[in-house]
Amino acid sequence: MREKILAVMEKNSRIDLKDLAVMLGESEIAVANEIAQMEKEHIICGYHTLINWDNTTQEKVTALIEVKVTPQRGMGFDKIAERIYQYNEVNAVYLMSGAYDFTVFIEGKTMKEVALFVSSKLSTLDSVLSTATHFVLKKYKDHGTVLVEEIQDERMLITP
Repeated sequence: MREKILAVMEKNSRIDLKDLAVMLGESEIAVANEIAQMEKEHIICGYHTLINWDNTTQEKVTALIEVKVTPQRGMGFDKIAERIYQYNEVNAVYLMSGAYDFTVFIEGKTMKEVALFVSSKLSTLDSVLSTATHFVLKKYKDHGTVLVEEIQDERMLITP
């Protein structure tokens, strides 16, 4: 039942408990108890709203920052990640394989604000060797949701 609940809630966390129970063929109480248990076990970690900021008047800049580090003795990657995710600007931190060790997602009001964060906070950490910043220019799909309108083919159909 857990995997089914998670699959549905990942797509729509606002689904009504009664509807979810009917979809799964379970009682509302059983589903509610299972959700509560998964929250307690930190399987369900939060409920978020996906906002397409491009359709608002709010100016936001999203950046993906690749970070190469040298782990300190006894500190490891987890401690470095913890230092990075403590910053309010940071939305996500992932340990990666490849040329860089971490991928960090941040948001700011301007590119300058993001650059200032990287130069004054992130790159000054003792274990950080280098960073590479990439700015998101346009989001087409996020968290499985298409954010742009479908492109309509406006060519005229010519038939013989």
